[in-house]
Amino acid sequence: METIKTLTLDNAAEAVARIVRETPITDMHTHLFAAEFGELCLWELDDLLTYHYLISETFRWLDMPYERFWSLSKREQADLIWRTLFIDHSPVSEAASGVLNVFKQLGLDTSSRDLETYRDAWATMKVDTHIDEVMRVSGVRDIVMTNDPLDPVERATWERGGYEDSRFHAALRVDPLLNDWDNAWPQLAAQGYRVGAEWTSETVSEVRRFLREWIERMGALYLAVSMPGDFVYPAADHRTRMIDEAMVPVCQEADIPFALMIGVRRRVNPELRLAGDMSMTSDVGSVEALCRAYPNQKFLITMLARENQHELAVLARKFRNLMVFGCWWFLHIESMVRELTELRIELLGLAVIPQHSDCRIFGQLLYKWEYSKRIIADTLIRKYNRVLETGWTVTEDDVRRDCADLFGGNFWRFLGKTNSKKL
Repeated sequence: METIKTLTLDNAAEAVARIVRETPITDMHTHLFAAEFGELCLWELDDLLTYHYLISETFRWLDMPYERFWSLSKREQADLIWRTLFIDHSPVSEAASGVLNVFKQLGLDTSSRDLETYRDAWATMKVDTHIDEVMRVSGVRDIVMTNDPLDPVERATWERGGYEDSRFHAALRVDPLLNDWDNAWPQLAAQGYRVGAEWTSETVSEVRRFLREWIERMGALYLAVSMPGDFVYPAADHRTRMIDEAMVPVCQEADIPFALMIGVRRRVNPELRLAGDMSMTSDVGSVEALCRAYPNQKFLITMLARENQHELAVLARKFRNLMVFGCWWFLHIESMVRELTELRIELLGLAVIPQHSDCRIFGQLLYKWEYSKRIIADTLIRKYNRVLETGWTVTEDDVRRDCADLFGGNFWRFLGKTNSKKL
């Protein structure tokens, strides 16, 4: 009979760190794509170096006109970013040091400052084997994509039959329907849906049909939207009508959560393009109103402003249909991950999804999960030690159960699925 190993104040740190490293991860929100999506599947070295965080950081040092930068090829942009952030200055930011962490975890020589040696290494890689290696090293077993059927490049892949890699899962992104209806409805009409600019009963019915059909085609795990910080619910506006009359009813029919990522302010500096977005504080009362209005609808919620985090965690204590997840976007830096992980576990115990990667390029899984796992482990060690000091017994099996919940189980359970393999 196997002996159940009991944690002590002397061995807890080693045991918890080891179990966290061994626990497979479900990354429940990313911008990654399976290889079948072609150009949308970003994995090359120049993709890694032209990440929008690095672009905006580079412009802190450049006098170059924005339009001149955008006229460069991706390779030329990567050369400029490398020279600016890695050669002319030390790469100490989260995004820049993360690139070096990727090199290290892939077994490359991080003492070299020659970008061409890294390009040579990437030239020997193939997308499929790169994805396999990154997922193996990072410990990520399941990846949830962000999928937009109004993107013609992506839609073409779905119309060809989608993808076969069972490690990937879809989430239906609906930002244009909620935030840009004037441009969204003509695209729906072009796909054969009988919609118009006015919010008529036929338009409502057709939007519901669009959502149903794409949820079924994708096998979407949840509906997702990124909302501006000034989002208010309920209100006498298009967003409230769309949520009440189309999105929540379809989510309830399909028995899937509605994920809202709240707090973005788009194009603060439009000349930076994707790198020009900002964060802003939001009204947590709108999340409260949604949870109260729809007690049988599950909501996955993350917010972008640090100022909203305590109130959101307290709100999650009041509504079991609310699951707080991850450190989104500008909060996905080590200092914020540490602060928010501690806060949430202290308020919510283990009933949270502490992290998602939000990755756009595959290599980013390596550094984002490396430090996230380390911070989560450190937090758990402190919490288990506090419990042990009372005389309570904690076994390694207890820790394995808790880690399995934090790194995937809570997500699949909230979806009503015991694990990803039963989809």
